[in-house]
Amino acid sequence: MSNPTKADSTRIAARSSMVDSIKGCGLSGIRIDKETLKTRILIPEYLRLAIKEAIQLKDSSVGVDDNRFKKIELNEDQNEVVPEAPMVIFVNSKSGGRHGPVLKKRLQELMGEEQVFDLKSVKPPEFVKYGLACLEKMASLGDQCAKETREKLRIMVAGGDGTAGWVLGSLAELYKEDRLPVPPVGIIPLGTGNDLSRSFSWGGSFPFAWRSAIKRSLSKAVTGPIRYLDSWHVLLSMPDGEKVEPPHCLRKTERSALEQDLDVEGELPDKLACYEGLFYNYFSMGMDAQVAYGFHHLRDEKPYLAQGPITNKLIYSGYSCTQGWFCTPCVSDPSLRGLNNIIRMHIKKLNRSDWEQVQVPSSVRSIVALNLHNYGSGRNPWGKLKPDYLEKVCLST
Repeated sequence: MSNPTKADSTRIAARSSMVDSIKGCGLSGIRIDKETLKTRILIPEYLRLAIKEAIQLKDSSVGVDDNRFKKIELNEDQNEVVPEAPMVIFVNSKSGGRHGPVLKKRLQELMGEEQVFDLKSVKPPEFVKYGLACLEKMASLGDQCAKETREKLRIMVAGGDGTAGWVLGSLAELYKEDRLPVPPVGIIPLGTGNDLSRSFSWGGSFPFAWRSAIKRSLSKAVTGPIRYLDSWHVLLSMPDGEKVEPPHCLRKTERSALEQDLDVEGELPDKLACYEGLFYNYFSMGMDAQVAYGFHHLRDEKPYLAQGPITNKLIYSGYSCTQGWFCTPCVSDPSLRGLNNIIRMHIKKLNRSDWEQVQVPSSVRSIVALNLHNYGSGRNPWGKLKPDYLEKVCLST
């Protein structure tokens, strides 16, 4: 995946969910043979079993110390073959219309059962810490098959943008630990908005004819080009003691997020709770963040309501009209709806040491730091950029 900079790459259509679904019905394109696809992505059995047990036992040395995971003795006319693109898949059964369980079963038919991880039982950080580490240790001891599998490994995420961001953030730890290469990531869109998936041409929704579409997605992950995507580092501070449920992309840290040279109006609390993490789509404050937070809790409390992208978008629309930003009566001062009453925004420009305050207009209801071509389920906030501007961007990057 990447952040395209060339003019042709930026012309990405923001298609509707209905169009995406119809396009995925399999009426066009080359038929993909199930067995041929399997040979291209199936990890050798002894490696699959080693990775699975390393995660279960939370011990990355399992494949090294246990003779059960040594190479199976082969006949003289057989060879241990590393597939073209060994692959593992993370499935979020709560995403979108909750297609996860039936999709997981289908994926296990297309590859080894141990290569498909349900996020309810296996978290991406656990895979990185134990599963990948097990493969790396076996490779370091001279297992050429493990070495090639690690180098060629690709990861697919069956879920929404939040799930994809969780996996990408977990894999980012490999850069810090110098455990290269970092496996590239593809997406099977199961979410509501799927803006990250749209931006890299994986589609905007889960298609009607999903069985054939899944094979095409896996085939595309085998042969597709690898591009790169910007990531943003976020630091948050809040009064300690506040009850919060941070997303998977944020973790608590001892580091303070407040710069010493930033003048803040009013008194700061004595104790702060600090969080840090990465994001890849967009980071927002205000109306859309409040609506997304409300939808997240509703989905957890009443999962039967979140039955698909269309239903989810209706719920989103309802939340946007009931959170005190537009339609609901304000019991106090109506001006309190504006973000300028509750935040102060400062920026630090490149090669500058001081912070500059940015005035927030009273009409602003949301502030978004956007990293993609798409926002809010396929909307294009950038407009049609002029060729001279695109040329300037290409030269500057």
